[in-house]
Amino acid sequence: MNYFTKDKPYNSLHEYYIKEYGKKVAKISLNCGFTCPNRDGKKGYGGCTYCSKELSGDFAGDKNKSLKEQFDDIKKIMENKWPDTLYMPYFQAGSNTYAPVDYLKKIFEESLTFDKNIVGISIATRGDCINKKIADYLGELNKTTHVQVELGLQSANEKTSDIINRKMTNEELVIAIELLRKHNIEVVLHIINGLPGEDINDMLYTIDFINNLDIQGIKIHSLLVLEDTILADQYKKNPFKILTLDEYVDITVKQICRLRPDIIIHRLAADGNPKDLIEPKWTIKKMVVMNEIDKKLRKDGLYQGIDYKKN
Repeated sequence: MNYFTKDKPYNSLHEYYIKEYGKKVAKISLNCGFTCPNRDGKKGYGGCTYCSKELSGDFAGDKNKSLKEQFDDIKKIMENKWPDTLYMPYFQAGSNTYAPVDYLKKIFEESLTFDKNIVGISIATRGDCINKKIADYLGELNKTTHVQVELGLQSANEKTSDIINRKMTNEELVIAIELLRKHNIEVVLHIINGLPGEDINDMLYTIDFINNLDIQGIKIHSLLVLEDTILADQYKKNPFKILTLDEYVDITVKQICRLRPDIIIHRLAADGNPKDLIEPKWTIKKMVVMNEIDKKLRKDGLYQGIDYKKN
């Protein structure tokens, strides 16, 4: 089954949720104060070069508040935009399985009680923060609610992985996916276009790599150079190529065309905190970016999977 529409010739997350639940589903981004093995010294220090000071949870709740308070604060904002909405607690900041299972069980199951309109839970983490014990627990949880796990790949190019200080191998990611899929848990991968040293061939290779994995969703966005990151220091000392809006749109359209046609596209653009954003400035207008991608697909008669080749 695909979720293509005339305006969006690909599997958009909105259409997927509408077909599955009959309503819009809004994610409520929570900050539980998790760190990461690439920050606390287990694997490295400083984290991935692009990772923000909020550990990619810049728009998540206030970690100084309880999870329930965070949920309620953000829900009020969502209700003003979409009054008739279902919800999904989204553990976004840091690596949200980097803790003992007993603690994960406490916070995940607590979050599911925050509102009667909650339909599932989304958990952002790293492939090397998933082990059999965690996967087995999430599998049990998946029997009672919709569990979605987001894993950061960013690039399938191992050379790029070294450049961005990812400190996780592709093999570790693949093992995590296999552990999760044994329990039929929905897996979503994150990728970034415009990483230092990459060209169009590298970015298309990442799509080819993903096509061979048992994943159900993908998030795509451009590289964001944010203040107070290792990447920002590198850029200020030795500026590297930043994609223009036209280049990003062209690359992303090619990726969509090459992407396996059953995969759900959860995101096509991201916006960093404007006060911290160094480059690219065009990402501030997130809706413009998304609209340009949709317009190019429609104008050229393209759609998700048109160039997909099964290996």
